[in-house]
Amino acid sequence: MPTVAFHTLGCKVNHYETEGIWQKFKTEGYERVEFDHHADVYVINTCTVTNTGDKKSRQVIRRAIRSNPEGVVCVTGCYAQTSPGEIMEIPGVDVVVGTQDRGKMIQYIEEHQEHRQPINGVSNIMKNRTFEEMDVPQFSDRTRASLKIQEGCNNFCTFCIIPWSRGLLRSRQPENVLKQARQLVEAGYKEIVLTGIHTAGYGEDMKEYNFAQLLRDLESKIDGLKRIRISSIEASQITDEVIEVLDASKKVVPHLHIPLQSGSDTVLERMRRKYTTDFYKKRVAKIQKALPHLAITSDVIVGFPGETEQEFQETMDFIKEIGYSELHVFPFSKRTGTPAARMDNQVEDDVKHQRVQMLIEQSDQQALAYAKSYEDEVVEVIPEESFNEEEPNMLVGYSDNYLKVKFDGTKEMIGEIVRVKITKAGYPYNEGTFVRVMDDAALSV
Repeated sequence: MPTVAFHTLGCKVNHYETEGIWQKFKTEGYERVEFDHHADVYVINTCTVTNTGDKKSRQVIRRAIRSNPEGVVCVTGCYAQTSPGEIMEIPGVDVVVGTQDRGKMIQYIEEHQEHRQPINGVSNIMKNRTFEEMDVPQFSDRTRASLKIQEGCNNFCTFCIIPWSRGLLRSRQPENVLKQARQLVEAGYKEIVLTGIHTAGYGEDMKEYNFAQLLRDLESKIDGLKRIRISSIEASQITDEVIEVLDASKKVVPHLHIPLQSGSDTVLERMRRKYTTDFYKKRVAKIQKALPHLAITSDVIVGFPGETEQEFQETMDFIKEIGYSELHVFPFSKRTGTPAARMDNQVEDDVKHQRVQMLIEQSDQQALAYAKSYEDEVVEVIPEESFNEEEPNMLVGYSDNYLKVKFDGTKEMIGEIVRVKITKAGYPYNEGTFVRVMDDAALSV
């Protein structure tokens, strides 16, 4: 039986797609082995969101070539899409496939095994208008299942290379989303995370269907699905219709990740983000009114070219005003090929670092304050794993509003919905005590 090993760099979408590629290999009779083991085929799913992503991808490619010089090394993903020539120049790379045509990967590998010639299977992503179907009926390592519903992005923010590596926005057909959601529930998953490159942009390329309708269909047509989580939603995508759906929903969790990037209007303009802080604030206020217990998390880029002390302070103030329950803070990173990398007034690294630290401290304070409001409350948690090997019964997982909770339980609870009382709020972990496992009858009340 031929063996295949995978290494995934980058985002959740890449992790999802690696699972999709693995399904194809599995169908062809391959056995999956660990990446540091001897394998017949190595598949490296690359990231290109920063220059560091490219560098890490190259390191992993070389590692695979050293592991088994006779094995076939196949490189896929975003870096493969934007720089196939660069990858083909690495001695030992055999097949390059970008972020489309993954269905042809095994065919290319077999061609290579026959002719021993390197194959570049990358084509122009900007011409692609259809979503590439890759079913993932189950995941090898997760209790929360991801479900990819769209691909690509039309925004062209000045710091971002992603439209060039993923192409323009393309939505998956609703019937295919629902079919896969059913498969995941049948495989035992209680929670599905809707994911994509610009997730809630789903349906923007369709005439008769949109994101709110997809949420409605997932809610009403998928029996046994307990939780729907949206991986990310832009402020402009929180339409009144989406708010109505969330307000009425029993399954969409009270947690939204709404990217901000900056709390300064002048910086947002330079980033070419398509909203102002005022617009963002009004959308958030509207959704908080409908969902008072909503946890809001966000992404912020610090030290964008030209960011002054005043602009950074505006961001700090705005973050306090919104009251996020957690932030992902990134120092601005020059990505070759983007307008922001060529901008004047690049911010010094030490200033960036200092601002990042300030924002992380602020985020930690807000995360703790949010968690404290749930002390002595009972929340519903899906345990994902043991906290560590020494304490196999100390479980850790997320509540519906994205609090990370650890509590004493049993391994049988992993993947189930469990009621836990938060006894001590903390960050990143809250401590809790087990109350009871929820059965399906109790969940449908």
